[in-house]
Amino acid sequence: MSSGDEAIEAAAQRAQQTAHRNIPQLDDLPIPGDTANLREGADLNDACLALLPLVGVWRGEGEVNYPTMDEPQRVAQQLTISHDGRPFFQHEARSWLLDADGNVIRPAARETGWWRPQPDDTIELLLAHSSGILELFYGTARGQSAWQFATDAVVRSQTAKDVTAAERLYGIMPDGSGNLGYVEERAMMGHPLTPHVSLVLERVVG
Repeated sequence: MSSGDEAIEAAAQRAQQTAHRNIPQLDDLPIPGDTANLREGADLNDACLALLPLVGVWRGEGEVNYPTMDEPQRVAQQLTISHDGRPFFQHEARSWLLDADGNVIRPAARETGWWRPQPDDTIELLLAHSSGILELFYGTARGQSAWQFATDAVVRSQTAKDVTAAERLYGIMPDGSGNLGYVEERAMMGHPLTPHVSLVLERVVG
């Protein structure tokens, strides 16, 4: 079996578990609700076609580390990428720390925002963090299944950490699993851009 056939078969097997699921909706909303399942809800806006593989709810684990930390920390995350038919995606990520056995220690970072593809093929990514940081990223697609971003502006509240820049890369893993990989470098607390977070997320909705 060719690698292409294997990827198609793997996608079909995943869909048996995820295709019937979507994010909860209130059925009395008088405007289109968000959907994280391309089989349901509003049609995907043509402006978002280059981001199509991202739509869904993703969940997985990885590592968070930085020179200010005593040691790397195991972390898990749920990432929701949804749309309502307009030319942008809604982004919500919730993270939690794990111990060595995979037990939850406590909730961790939260962020919400918007992916806004532009006519010149650039992508604006606006994120607000629960830690008091606002970030504006600009990015581009790298092929059909990866997206790279760097901050153009970072705004901090008076109580937020001293963050000055960040870079992110999202990509569908090339191993045929269909999983979403995510890595981030961050400049903060007097350090230059340094690897901070790496995650592999599996689709659970869509």
